[in-house]
Amino acid sequence: MESTVKERSIEIESTGLCTNLGWLLSQANHAMTTEMTARLEGIGLYPRNFCVIQAASQDDRTQTEIAQAIGLDKTTMVTSVDELEAAGLVERVPSVTDRRARIIRVTEQGAAKAAEAKRIIGELQEEILDSLPADQRTALMDGLQTLVGDRLAEPVECGRAVRRRD
Repeated sequence: MESTVKERSIEIESTGLCTNLGWLLSQANHAMTTEMTARLEGIGLYPRNFCVIQAASQDDRTQTEIAQAIGLDKTTMVTSVDELEAAGLVERVPSVTDRRARIIRVTEQGAAKAAEAKRIIGELQEEILDSLPADQRTALMDGLQTLVGDRLAEPVECGRAVRRRD
């Protein structure tokens, strides 16, 4: 039986984590990414691969540059590009400035798929943000953009590797 919003709020409060920013962001990210994954499955794309296509479509970027821009490790990036290339959504082309590097280019099919994914993700984001009053929506987005662009732009070095949720 599904719990009500009020029951879920009480449950969250009882954990003592309701004021823990990291936990709240992690919970929100996991729930949204799961829903995004479910919606994108219908078009044969996944959030991580969409991020790769989106970053590759902005400029001529190498795999390494894209991986750094979107926060993927090298192995995950190679796997993602392999999947996208096999599906005909991107292609690897030699860099004109570094013969060892490959530029990731989005194909016409990839651009069309990315546009469809962007529409789906936009609808989901609107649905999620619509559950907040307008002033909270704006404050949330502005605050997150500020944090990600400044204080939380780069993770600090630490002794124990921290993995991102997939």
